[in-house]
Amino acid sequence: MKKSHWATLLVFFVLIPLTLYLGTRLSGRSYYITGTLIILELMVPFFMAFEGRKPQARELVVVAVLSAIAIAGRVAIPIPHFKAAFAIIMLAGIAFGPETGFIVGAITAFASNFFYGQGAFTPWQMMGYGAGGMLAGFLFRRGWLPRNRWVMAAFGFAAVIVWVGPLLDCSHIFLTLGSTDWVGALGYLISGFWVNLVQGVCTMLVMLLFGIPLLEKLDRIKMKYGMMEDENGL
Repeated sequence: MKKSHWATLLVFFVLIPLTLYLGTRLSGRSYYITGTLIILELMVPFFMAFEGRKPQARELVVVAVLSAIAIAGRVAIPIPHFKAAFAIIMLAGIAFGPETGFIVGAITAFASNFFYGQGAFTPWQMMGYGAGGMLAGFLFRRGWLPRNRWVMAAFGFAAVIVWVGPLLDCSHIFLTLGSTDWVGALGYLISGFWVNLVQGVCTMLVMLLFGIPLLEKLDRIKMKYGMMEDENGL
């Protein structure tokens, strides 16, 4: 496994939870500080993925464009909870690896909340959105799952239901409940299931209809410019 992959796991399981915990100890609009710290932490494995070479401007532009598309996928669709953002974030991870998927997800959550409103939940959303891209990057980029439209559609649905959705629900549990209340926590998770179900269906449909065409375009960009190649040239 690449060093950047280990760094991604370290950031996700250690640094970000620690940052979220410290953020809860601060008052005021500390979520801006927390969110900025999370992005800075994610930049470490992202730049490590370039294997010692300096990233080119066109590589950073692709990340910015993918983030903008994901933001539009969340903001532009007027149907509640039926958003294309998760699918775009996961496709970024599939195309360029878990580091890119993670940072695209975090940027999407942070930037799109300027439309929906920032709050203490923003850093948690950054972690949850990024987790979807990270998981897709590990499973598909490393060849553990095939790039098949039906497999990607099933993955997108399942990932939202059992991974991204529950992570986002945890923000309500930790930020709303004053103490550990397992009954209350279970109630939040159950009430959030229907929201996750709608989001999972949207992610599945976007993967099914647009996943392969978008990946083909991203693969052509990668091949043309030799972007973000790993040790196997993938």
